[in-house]
Amino acid sequence: MTATTHRPADSSGPADSSGPAGARGALLPGRSLLRIGPVSLQVRRRAVLVAVALTVLLLLAMLLSLSLGTPYVAAGDVIRSLSGAGTPYDLVVLDLRLPRILLAAVAGAAFGVAGTLIQSVARNPLASPDVIGITQGAGLAATIALTSGAAAVLVAPSALVGGLVAAALLFALGARHGLAAQRFVLAGVAVAFAFRALIEVVMLTADPIDGLRAQIWLIGTLAGKGWTEAAWIAGTLLVLLPVLAWAGWALNSTALDDDTARGVGLRPVARRIGLASTGVLVAAMVTAQVGAVDFVALVAPQLARRLVRAERPPLVCAALLGALLLVLADLAGRRLFAPTQLPAGVLTAAIGGPYLIFLLLRGRRRPS
Repeated sequence: MTATTHRPADSSGPADSSGPAGARGALLPGRSLLRIGPVSLQVRRRAVLVAVALTVLLLLAMLLSLSLGTPYVAAGDVIRSLSGAGTPYDLVVLDLRLPRILLAAVAGAAFGVAGTLIQSVARNPLASPDVIGITQGAGLAATIALTSGAAAVLVAPSALVGGLVAAALLFALGARHGLAAQRFVLAGVAVAFAFRALIEVVMLTADPIDGLRAQIWLIGTLAGKGWTEAAWIAGTLLVLLPVLAWAGWALNSTALDDDTARGVGLRPVARRIGLASTGVLVAAMVTAQVGAVDFVALVAPQLARRLVRAERPPLVCAALLGALLLVLADLAGRRLFAPTQLPAGVLTAAIGGPYLIFLLLRGRRRPS
């Protein structure tokens, strides 16, 4: 594998090679050519630097989260416990804190991936699983399971089925006219409102204790969860890894209109359906495991896009940023009001609310 940097063959050419034509043509400014055997890819150098920086920040955030708490564990002892050297804090680090922190990282990464795919298909920075109904479908199924006396082990599978049912309704309503972006978002909003109303009906008729358990799930929390949930999410991402690798490349064509995409030999409708299906599947799986942790899937792709200065959210950077956001949100929820713990969903909502206000204010400043 080699990476080389070249000047563009024609500086007057297009400013973005993220489309298929750019991938096969001249190398553009800010790009490097990555060769893996017979395959050559253009890589945005800033995206690589941002990904490296986010990886370092994520590792530091995880180390900090492993250290802070009662008892406090020095960073050196954390590293020795992780390396297997053995310390008096092995139980605290390896059994009590590490599973939850790894769950936060993989769940945040999954939310970042899901948000990137859905926003790219919708061509809307406000599109995310909690906006287009996936979260609400999973929440309805989980609420029914939690308030009907079902075994706790059935909550996550029920939520997954609910999320997939919501996805099926979304595609049934939004797939006309080639899954057009505006129709896709409107269909998602309609599905979200319908399921949200049903959740309220179930909550009002439920026993108060069961309703409180369902409410905590709907907020989204990592408390009491760990290896099992992390394994399900990580396993889903690993199984979908070839699809995600294709998606990272296919995202480059989402900005093209259908006529242009067909003109360069692409199938835009099939791509949109494939990207959207992958996004909602990942969103349904992660929501089923950790609950309705809102705003991570909405915020992470757009922050990553701004850091990379790209036209579309970069998949890898969005995943890393989602992991970083959820790890920090869980840490803040554990420590800000200790010994009381706040669900991670409360902290992510505290991030997402100001972000939405920022988008609204930024939109008002744009010239009409």
